[in-house]
Amino acid sequence: MADDLGYGHVGAFGQKLIKTPNIDKLAFEGMMFTRHYAGNTVCAPSRYTLMTGLHNGHARIRGNKRVPLKDEDITVAEVFKKASYSTNLVGKWGLGEEGSTGIPNKQGFDNFYGYLNQAHAHNYYPAFLYNNEKRDSLGNEIETIKDGNAAGVGGHSTNKLVYSHDLFEQKALKVIEDNKDKPFFLYLALTAPHANNEAQRFNESGMKIPSLGIYEKEDWPEHQKRHAAMISRLDLTVGLLIQKLMDEGLDENTLVIFTSDNGPHNEGGADSDFFNSNGPLRGTKRDLYEGGIRVPTVARWPGKIKAGSTSDHVSRFVDFFSTMVDLLKPIEKYKTDGQSYLPILLGEKESFDHDLYWEFHEQGGKQAVLFDKDWKCIRLNVNDSKETKMELYNLAIDIEEQNNVVSDFPEKLAKGIKLIDQSHIYNSDFHFNSESR
Repeated sequence: MADDLGYGHVGAFGQKLIKTPNIDKLAFEGMMFTRHYAGNTVCAPSRYTLMTGLHNGHARIRGNKRVPLKDEDITVAEVFKKASYSTNLVGKWGLGEEGSTGIPNKQGFDNFYGYLNQAHAHNYYPAFLYNNEKRDSLGNEIETIKDGNAAGVGGHSTNKLVYSHDLFEQKALKVIEDNKDKPFFLYLALTAPHANNEAQRFNESGMKIPSLGIYEKEDWPEHQKRHAAMISRLDLTVGLLIQKLMDEGLDENTLVIFTSDNGPHNEGGADSDFFNSNGPLRGTKRDLYEGGIRVPTVARWPGKIKAGSTSDHVSRFVDFFSTMVDLLKPIEKYKTDGQSYLPILLGEKESFDHDLYWEFHEQGGKQAVLFDKDWKCIRLNVNDSKETKMELYNLAIDIEEQNNVVSDFPEKLAKGIKLIDQSHIYNSDFHFNSESR
């Protein structure tokens, strides 16, 4: 899973300037999902949805406020663990602080290496990372980082600073090697191409990477060259992982899913318009328009998933839990909001019989529901009843969400509002101003 990678950032999804040959090859050898939705428009709630199969309306975690998972939460890692899989997380977690009930090792993961919270993860040269429940010191002196002091995309700088993405790549490859003779689940939650916007010592250069690589001589603004280099570095990792699976003879027995946690950002100097990062979609990270929640998603499983196939099946992070349960077929029954897309992966008939709901607790409060496959109802400024606004879009003919037809289809609007109200349950940590408890 990438971090803040937009729908239009990938060549297979329309990108023209940034090179992503390995992700494109993944799509060529597998299935492209053109209508796959993240769990939320920001990090933590999106990852919560992926891990638990619960949508925002009754999720424990609905925003980036540091609320941990609790013992009673069931994650997809726990399902894999019960099925005798080795469970491994490398990268960014965001669902539990140090010493809390939400740390990965208490939520089904045998092995964890990476960041626990979002702010720490926004620094690509951290002083330490977590190795399970212990801190692994990296010895980075963050203030000494300079631009252009490394050669080759993915290399370390000449003053021996450690780039966290390099470590995650190495750890992920090691997981494959160590588990080549037994079933394993690897959740590789990379931080690229997120900006360093919360690492204040990088506030003058939010898109930090050891090398600009093939973009060094481009006549682009410096921040855009960095952004492109981060995405191509991410792409290189994808290629190395697939090659490792092939080298270990695991290629045809491994399902690989690539996706992003939400839409593209405009932070740390990034400009989503420069690369057309959201493709034909409106909005970016923190929006509930398509550009904030529809993400580039590819699935590859040689011999099972038809190479070069494309699906417009409406799927979402909520469905991942149900899909893995469908794959593993455990004895236990799990309550989720999802619908398995395993039949879609295997080329069976596509269907749509569920609604998709999101809520966001910044920028005045937002709610949205996608229903009847193509109808999108959005409620804005939820926290101020005098400013609350409803919007309605028919995505079948208006993918850019430019024509608000709220006045033209009263029955659709009424259904959308009803679904929004039915989907939301009060949460003391994430609630709207209009709710009194």
